[in-house]
Amino acid sequence: MKTEKEKMLAGELYDALDKQLSEDRVKARLLLKALNESREDEAEKRAQILKDLIPDAGEGLWLQPPFYCDYGYNIKIGDKVFFNFNCVVLDVMEVSIGSRTLFGPNVQLYTAMHPMNYKERASGLEYAKPIVIGEDVWVGGSVVICPGVTIGDRTVIGAGSVVTKDIPAGVFAAGNPCKVIRILEE
Repeated sequence: MKTEKEKMLAGELYDALDKQLSEDRVKARLLLKALNESREDEAEKRAQILKDLIPDAGEGLWLQPPFYCDYGYNIKIGDKVFFNFNCVVLDVMEVSIGSRTLFGPNVQLYTAMHPMNYKERASGLEYAKPIVIGEDVWVGGSVVICPGVTIGDRTVIGAGSVVTKDIPAGVFAAGNPCKVIRILEE
């Protein structure tokens, strides 16, 4: 029989109030509190907190507090990734971010889902879909990226967009819902 964590990571309905998952979230919240309360001149302290919070981060992660996430261990980050102020990553399922990707302030990445059927939703169970963001992507301020979305390499997402569907590589996309505006030159 699968644990609730195994169900969560498989994209199946799971109980978020499970003891193990609750403990994992508390651990993440305590690390986030330490990160978000750290000072600008405490670079070594921040680096250690980030290593504990997001163990699968590449070299040169620059994350400007405040930052929020559910677990941290479901975030996979390439090299030289930048998060500006006040970003949120609901990493119930894997969030994969390629190298040299930039996030403006207030960007929100959501993998968490709730059933559309009200009876299933009333059960308290939830599920998730992964998010994949390629390399050299620029995500403008206040963008929301919804569950299950993939964004291709070298793409730019305009500020304030709500990304509900996959966006291909090498384009500028914007809007609510986000759609391709034009192809970017190489």
